[in-house]
Amino acid sequence: MVTSDRISAFDHILKQAIPQKGKVLSGIATHFLHSAQTIVPTWLEATPHPNVSIGKLCQPIMLEMVVRGYLAGHSWREYKAGKRLICGVKMPDGMKEGQAFPTPIITPATKAEEGHDLDISKEDILAQGIVSKEVLEQLYDYSLRLFALGTDYAAERGLILVDTKYEFGFYQDEITLMDELHTPDSSRYYIKEGYQDRLANGEAQKQLSKEFVREWLMANNFQGKDGQVLPDMPDSFVETVTGRYSELYQILMNKELSDYKTDDVLWEIETAIREYFECTE
Repeated sequence: MVTSDRISAFDHILKQAIPQKGKVLSGIATHFLHSAQTIVPTWLEATPHPNVSIGKLCQPIMLEMVVRGYLAGHSWREYKAGKRLICGVKMPDGMKEGQAFPTPIITPATKAEEGHDLDISKEDILAQGIVSKEVLEQLYDYSLRLFALGTDYAAERGLILVDTKYEFGFYQDEITLMDELHTPDSSRYYIKEGYQDRLANGEAQKQLSKEFVREWLMANNFQGKDGQVLPDMPDSFVETVTGRYSELYQILMNKELSDYKTDDVLWEIETAIREYFECTE
């Protein structure tokens, strides 16, 4: 798997790439995928290059296990529209944006091969036969334990893990964690310092995630709907996005992002992959 600097939102790849983004995602995901092996088998086996991960080819389970510890993003937009039920899970009345749920909730989504992923309830997953009851219960257990792992790690570094998604598959009939883990593309982080004051005052939370890219797109009249035109990100905003990704990397990894540049990225990647397989033959 090669992690590029491209960025997507609302199921569309944006026109401009984000410098260093691939390294940030790969580095954070590698760290968490290794630590997650105490909970669930993971697909990752090696990272021979900052943008490259090599691992097991799994048969994907067509679900995204979305865990929400706080009312934010999609759940907040649904809540603000008056809905109190999301994926069959009841949300309490009187909540504020960014407020913690009494306990983390799981709001699964189908993995669409084309178009948008769709919210789905636990009951509908079973009714549609996407997975068995036993497998679904295991997915719920793994997801909550992974969320607790990420929550504790984030708290140690002055962050709040707000919500995230997990993707699983089967490898040799064993449930295996796929994709990446706890990166800003799949997870939302708040800055812990000042969180309660901002919540009490109704102020927007300081966050390090891809959500502010979605917010910029919405402010520019794009949510991936028919007839909407994908806007161009100005250079100044691209620099801001790069800064957010780099800042989160530095906080989570407790080190600076290495200045890894090359005149021929494709050659570097191909060489790293070839040398890896030559050494493992």
